[in-house]
Amino acid sequence: MDIQNIIPGESIALFVKNILVFENRDTSETILPFFADGYPGLLYHQTENGLTIQPHGKKMPTIFLYGQTIKPITIHVNGHFQIIIFQFYPFVLRAFWGINPQDINDSCHYLTNGPENDINKIISEILFASTIEEKIRIITNLLLDYFKQKSNKLDFLVREAIQYIIDSRGIIAIKEIAEKEKLNIRTLERRFLKETGISAKQFAKIVQFQSSLNQLETKDFNKINDVVYTNGYADQSHFIRVFKAFTGVTPNTFGKI
Repeated sequence: MDIQNIIPGESIALFVKNILVFENRDTSETILPFFADGYPGLLYHQTENGLTIQPHGKKMPTIFLYGQTIKPITIHVNGHFQIIIFQFYPFVLRAFWGINPQDINDSCHYLTNGPENDINKIISEILFASTIEEKIRIITNLLLDYFKQKSNKLDFLVREAIQYIIDSRGIIAIKEIAEKEKLNIRTLERRFLKETGISAKQFAKIVQFQSSLNQLETKDFNKINDVVYTNGYADQSHFIRVFKAFTGVTPNTFGKI
């Protein structure tokens, strides 16, 4: 399987964090695990036999939005496939699509079921595009159309709070962000939850977890306590508890897998 991690172009970098591309020419079943990362997104796929998300048992449409992934999931695909994922900074869903983000935590929104029925035309364009670059360009233009129409609804203060949390790897105190933004902490928490579907504290916890996960995956440590204290956990038991909540397994078991 080929995996690409593409930095979004400047025109969409304000609201798109990352573009992921998965391609497989094998005929066997592929299982892709996904853990909480703090970023909802748009997923497009071309597959021989469809794409199913477990443990929900849902066979997904060709293109859809997904919310915050809090509980671990796996994507199951049989045969050849292309999957393109645009990861959004988590202040986009409400503004662009009028979705209450909390309503699609660990769930999704089918674009083909709503007023976005022109999406079927977009799907056809992507399907007949000959290269990944062309497919990404078509989706990028779709998102730019939303941005031009809905940018006045984006909460840029929440976007700044998100960036503070990312830059600190999830270790910054929410009170400190409120002070930077000259906001009452309750006001910040209320706006953050409304726009992203999760609390600022939960988002920070997910970012902190992702930082530790990356350290484990790249084996950038000598002993487990290096991961614990580098990522701001109180102690090893705290780290193990958080890690298991997001992955379903302990760090030790994850390393063996």
